[in-house]
Amino acid sequence: MGSLLIEIQTEELPPKALKKLSDAFAKNLSDELRAQDFLEPFSVVTPFGSPRRLATLISDVSERSPDKPFRQKLVPVKVGLDAEGKPTAVLQKKLAALHLDVKPSDLIVVNDGKQDQLVYDGVKPGVKLKEALQSTLERTIKKLPIPKMMTYQLEDGSTVEFVRPVKHVVALYDTEVLPIKLFGLESGRFTRGHRFHTKNEIEIDGAKQYSEQLILKGKVMPSFPARQHRMVEELKKKAESLNSVLIMPEDLVEEVAALTEWPVVYESIFDREFLSVPEECLILTMQQNQKYFALRDKNGKLTNRFLVVSQIEAKDGGKAISEGNTRVVRARLADAKFFYDQDRQSTLESRVPGLEHVVYHNKLGNQLERSERVRKISSRIAKKIGADPMMAERAAKLAKADLRTLMVGEFPELQGIMGEYYAKHDREDESVALAIKEHYQPRFAGDALPSTRVSLSVALADKIETLVGLFGVGQLPTGDKDPFALRRHALGILRMLVEKELPISLDELIQIGTEEESVVPTVKDASKELKAFFMDRLRVMLRDQGYSALEIEAVIQTEPDLLLDVPRRLRAVRQFMTLPEADSLAAANKRIENILKKNAEKLTDAVNPKLFSEKEEQALWDALQKVRVEVDEDYLSGRYEAVLKALAPLKEPVDKFFDKVMVNVEDEKVRKNRLALLSTLHTTMNQVAKLSCLAS
Repeated sequence: MGSLLIEIQTEELPPKALKKLSDAFAKNLSDELRAQDFLEPFSVVTPFGSPRRLATLISDVSERSPDKPFRQKLVPVKVGLDAEGKPTAVLQKKLAALHLDVKPSDLIVVNDGKQDQLVYDGVKPGVKLKEALQSTLERTIKKLPIPKMMTYQLEDGSTVEFVRPVKHVVALYDTEVLPIKLFGLESGRFTRGHRFHTKNEIEIDGAKQYSEQLILKGKVMPSFPARQHRMVEELKKKAESLNSVLIMPEDLVEEVAALTEWPVVYESIFDREFLSVPEECLILTMQQNQKYFALRDKNGKLTNRFLVVSQIEAKDGGKAISEGNTRVVRARLADAKFFYDQDRQSTLESRVPGLEHVVYHNKLGNQLERSERVRKISSRIAKKIGADPMMAERAAKLAKADLRTLMVGEFPELQGIMGEYYAKHDREDESVALAIKEHYQPRFAGDALPSTRVSLSVALADKIETLVGLFGVGQLPTGDKDPFALRRHALGILRMLVEKELPISLDELIQIGTEEESVVPTVKDASKELKAFFMDRLRVMLRDQGYSALEIEAVIQTEPDLLLDVPRRLRAVRQFMTLPEADSLAAANKRIENILKKNAEKLTDAVNPKLFSEKEEQALWDALQKVRVEVDEDYLSGRYEAVLKALAPLKEPVDKFFDKVMVNVEDEKVRKNRLALLSTLHTTMNQVAKLSCLAS
């Protein structure tokens, strides 16, 4: 047993792909070696990934894979042996292909049910790691998720492909160099360290010493998690020393960690005059263009200080680095200020006609046409949910106008956010300005929902218009592909209807969207498909909240008019299932459903107690009459837990009814009366949830 180290040292790797490449390289290599029985269950796989290297260290790797008994079917006897029992050319060719040096006498004959077959029953010898590693690495590299391959030329004129040009290949088994050749390079024990802090190549003594030697001799932290952790801790310390709060989004942290081999944090500043620009613009400029970490003061206000992650330990304490970044950011922020100042010279309303030149979808028209549809939908929704229709219409009209601004043109992520700033500058109503920003919400899973009824009206309108339109032209999500984020739009609508307890049904919402979208000739009515899509999303959403599939189906099957009822019904179902009578009532309900389905054409609503001939019929009817009064009152008041709890007394009369009473008797009047009794019972029991779904 020994430790295996493989390193591919390259030019700078794409930072956004580094973590994924590093993890995939380690996984692919370990999977390949495990499949060949070189690894033990307790072998530890350690991935390394820095801006200029992918590497993997694996412990407890066998020097030679074990011999393995195996049985190999070769060819039929009549094909493999001639009349004298000597091997034919066919058999010899088969043995050669399998690298088996055996005599015919070493083979056994096995009948497969059709004919006799020549079979080799023996031991497959293991292979040495140094012999298997070349092909193993070639397969490992071939499976890497490289975003874009680079083709480059070697000194001998041949060309190779990889994510970036490779400079060194290290392959060590403990202290021994394993001979492999990749990208035109022979493997060795030498690699490169930090581009600026080291000059000479670094000799790696052994596989286990790799990380330590790179850190001590090369000023490189090869472990991505360790490097990121150190960087984050240094950022936090520096921010704390400045009595500031760090703005540190996860994607920025990961990208910066992928850009530096030896993270060192410095402080820098920008001119205070730029604080007059909306903070979202400043933060985005610093994060996207320069990979800086912005700071807030203890009151949450953006400061003119920011943190820079360098990979140089400067002799002057970072003064030159700080000053240089101040100069660089000044130019970037000056652009942002220019965009902001220029944009405010025109009102949002004046930009609305320009939406005619913004393409929305080739079958659904431009953004101006779409805005008009959203405006009408917003007004109708506002009336349903108690919002001001005029404010909703105004917000919908202006919602996409900031797409025509310089700032959003530079930073598309700021659409809606800049719209709110510009609306306030234009002295639009506060609710209108807020709705312009919030109508995009929720932008992602777990995002905040719009906070006002006006904002909700526009957000619902914007999303239902998108869904109805794209479903209407056949642009449905398929598999993992959802280029228009329709699943996210549907989930956003469901969350708003449920969490904001809006008094509008999903059917009404789809109908409004479909009616307003019908002005587009290419759009077909896809209401049924869209409703089914929503229900699938609702199931996913509720499962994520911890409800079981049975509980969800029991509620969804009742098709509640308002989705705001769904959580209440689910809570009631969960409470109902704790009752001792629950399982019995659910099973009885399933039995009732089956009976009613078979006799659907014979059902009537009227129950005539005079036709009861069995005491169990009368007992069930009396119990049902008593329960119905309580159930109906609680149901109308939305007390769903009370409704289901009130069903408990029905268990005993229902059980006795099915024990003693035959429903499908020959007397038609009696049969129909008993079916009517069961139908009434079924209706009473299933107002909150379809209890048969809960039957095991």
